[in-house]
Amino acid sequence: MQNIFYETASLDQRCYHDFHLSEDILMEHAASGIADFIKQNFSKNSRVLISCGASNNGADGMAAARMLDKDYQVFVHLFKQPKSDMAKLQFKRLESLGVLFTKQICEADVVVDAIIGTGLKNPLNSETALHVRALNELKGVKIACDVPTGLRVDGKCSEDVFKAHHTLSMGALKESFFSDSAKDAVGKISVIDLGVSRNVYETLSPTKLLELSDFKPPIRDMQNTHKGNFGHLSVLVGEKQGAGVFCAKAAFRFGAALVTLVASREIAVPYELMIGREIPAKTTAIALGMGLGISFDTDKLNTLLNHNLPLLLDADIFYHKMMPALLQRENIVLTPHPKEFVFLLHVSGIADITVDKLQSNRFFYARAFAKKFKNAVLVLKGANVLIAQDDKLFVNPHGTNVLAKGGSGDVLSGLIASLLAQGYTPLQAAINGSLAHVKLALGYDGSSFSLSPEDLIGGIKYL
Repeated sequence: MQNIFYETASLDQRCYHDFHLSEDILMEHAASGIADFIKQNFSKNSRVLISCGASNNGADGMAAARMLDKDYQVFVHLFKQPKSDMAKLQFKRLESLGVLFTKQICEADVVVDAIIGTGLKNPLNSETALHVRALNELKGVKIACDVPTGLRVDGKCSEDVFKAHHTLSMGALKESFFSDSAKDAVGKISVIDLGVSRNVYETLSPTKLLELSDFKPPIRDMQNTHKGNFGHLSVLVGEKQGAGVFCAKAAFRFGAALVTLVASREIAVPYELMIGREIPAKTTAIALGMGLGISFDTDKLNTLLNHNLPLLLDADIFYHKMMPALLQRENIVLTPHPKEFVFLLHVSGIADITVDKLQSNRFFYARAFAKKFKNAVLVLKGANVLIAQDDKLFVNPHGTNVLAKGGSGDVLSGLIASLLAQGYTPLQAAINGSLAHVKLALGYDGSSFSLSPEDLIGGIKYL
């Protein structure tokens, strides 16, 4: 896991005051990181266009130009004349070396955005937006210095945000990178050290980036075992039985030793699954909501949920009148998509907002929900999945657009519920189930539009 920070200016200040590292030293390391990235990925004499703004982000770009000059065909475009002290200093250094400045942007193998950087709070003005649009139209590989121009500190993107293939973040990861709207702007993110290791530069943060290497599957490492050691999941089936079946099949394949579909009518189920009218006595976790329908009998639910077993809640259950009571329970994991989460915010009294407003403030509302319901684990679906409990928030950025298909969420529910049944804590079940889900998507070798729930379930055996 890696730390994520809302802002990093305070971390820079810590370097100045605690470690006696000057602004110039940090900037030299930032520029060296940009130059080294280009040297490692592009052959000598490649054309490199660096568009520089008036402040320190532009200074970073100019310093990188100095380090690349003569080994590469470097063209420095001053979008704005230098204003900050560091920008003026870097400009003088370039002038003294005779580095080529260009009045117009030009085609290049590498296009570096060093216009604004971190801290943007308002939409781009028309002049900057027009310039960014022109940069986006260039054919070269695009690199953002620290933050793509147009990506604001709160994660909102201007319409003409710079579309980077690579974002080179200075010192640490920024929270804004992981808003859903930033997904198509940041590209692949790398962090550049600023004169000290990240372990020194960074402080502790309750917000973490999940890495694929954090995945801990339910590997069976003891031989003297039996099926009773690996849990029994019950899946409540409602109006749309297919959703429950997908959930149950995923759970069984992911390690739950027994899976029972609890249904009020006879349904066809795969041979490896069981079916019943009541929750079996030895059940260790329950999943409900997938295809449940909003008219599911409340008395029946009360009877079925008269226990303290861990619960995985998804889909239709969020609109059920029992939801406020379910939120008071312990050991629950909720997996809403944005529209469902907006309804949860409403019924829980946190906020009455639109889906658009949620999507522009996902971190804020996920934290607000987790703060109010400290015993619950929230898995907020999206381009970047947010997993929140109490004051902790984890970002899973590894999902792909192949998952935008009906049934994918039912498989996710099955993965998490399976781990709950096997004894994982709700938070660990959510983290590892979510990571398993994206690993399945990344391992899918079909076309981007062709994924089915069965493809995901079939891939579990390769995790």
